[in-house]
Amino acid sequence: MTSKEQQFLTELDLFRGECEASSQHLYAYLAIHSLAKRRKRIFRTLDRHALFWNTVLGALQASALITLGRVFDQDTPHNVDVLIRVAQETPTMFSKSALARRKHNSNEAPPAWLEGFVTRAHEPTAHDFRYLRKYVKKLRRIYEARYRDLRHKVFAHTVATGPAEVAALAANANINELKRLISSLLSLHETLFDLFWNGRPPVLRKLRYAAKLPEGHRVSNLPHEQIVAQAEQVLMDTARPNKALQATSRVRAKAPVKRVSHASRG
Repeated sequence: MTSKEQQFLTELDLFRGECEASSQHLYAYLAIHSLAKRRKRIFRTLDRHALFWNTVLGALQASALITLGRVFDQDTPHNVDVLIRVAQETPTMFSKSALARRKHNSNEAPPAWLEGFVTRAHEPTAHDFRYLRKYVKKLRRIYEARYRDLRHKVFAHTVATGPAEVAALAANANINELKRLISSLLSLHETLFDLFWNGRPPVLRKLRYAAKLPEGHRVSNLPHEQIVAQAEQVLMDTARPNKALQATSRVRAKAPVKRVSHASRG
């Protein structure tokens, strides 16, 4: 694999990590709120340990926006613009010959399917890269209009301190729009991955972005569906009555507190 191909894969993997992290943080936050509204037992469990769960929710909310900001920051060595630029500067890495080499990098005879696979592969054009840049530009406009100041002034740095100022920044946010924004970034990763490894045309498809999984829904490999399913299972397990644990808690609560004198400390 050439150095440029390796650089592209490094940027692509960093981009994937940031998008998935932002998705997991946001959807874990939404899943906790959603299940607490639907299940009284879970609501009571969260309410009994409110300090802990408020800490978790606050951390998830902040992390979702901070990681999203790293995708769009333009003054850093790794971001979505760098990823697209590396791809556009070396279009030969997406050529049919480069794809054939990646699919069959050995001394053995090429498999029978390889020739047809490579023949059908798409080699990106200047128009394709303009399409991808235009797509990123559209997503950036959404981020900068609604979420950049909230991220910079509230979560990443302490700039907005008054309740009215914070509330004004938060009022710009729209949960459904934020979910679509993150799922669009995941779609971009999927598109670039398929272009590099499978020679598929860069057609950006819409991904499911619902925070609540329908009953009987088969969980996909999408990070937000994985985290929603796991968050729901954790909350259900946490709220399930555990008589042995409850008995232990009652004993501990009734046990006298032993005071240790200074002289007896080791």
